Amino acid sequence: MPSEEDPAAARQFVSTTRLEAFSDGVFAIAITLLVLELALRPPGSPWEQLLHAWPSYVAYVVSFLTIGAAWLTHTELTDGLERADQILLRINLILLLVVVFLPFPTRLVAESLHGLHGERVYVAMYGLTLLAIRVFGFALDEYGRREHLDSPEGETRERQGERKLLSAIIGYVIAILVGFVFPGLAVAAYFGIAVYLVVPFREITRMLFRRP
Repeated sequence: MPSEEDPAAARQFVSTTRLEAFSDGVFAIAITLLVLELALRPPGSPWEQLLHAWPSYVAYVVSFLTIGAAWLTHTELTDGLERADQILLRINLILLLVVVFLPFPTRLVAESLHGLHGERVYVAMYGLTLLAIRVFGFALDEYGRREHLDSPEGETRERQGERKLLSAIIGYVIAILVGFVFPGLAVAAYFGIAVYLVVPFREITRMLFRRP
């Protein structure tokens, strides 16, 4: 009887080069699109218009840091990958889909904080998009590990980010719920989570308290 085909041998593996190049391009485009949502609205003097646009600045910074955090995580992941399969490529596409979508709720949140209707809905939608970016980034990392797509160096790297991921997910869920009552407070929480994800507090602490 012919032996059954090895499922692992039947899988199609590809290089990660094109995945990295395509992903970096999408991240760059998405993070650039955010600045297009910044605009001044009359009436008022130039100074008053600049001050009145503060919700746009806040939404821009939160979204920029969130995409930046996703790119940092993605860079660490792809640097540790030796190969990719078809499922990993598709998980990566879903992650990029959500990243590119982010400028849309960013604009809605900025406009709603100016006093337009639908503030609670838009803030919740914004939070769900931020949460989805973290979840799909984690799914990409977990799949690569579970299917042993990492290089030998990648397999030995420290499993960073799992505690940060759990904290971020809990923080987003709480902020989304709070946003139905206090939308402005939820946006402030999104900002705090974004800073938490980008700033390497542990490394900075080690550097500051390192003995000479």
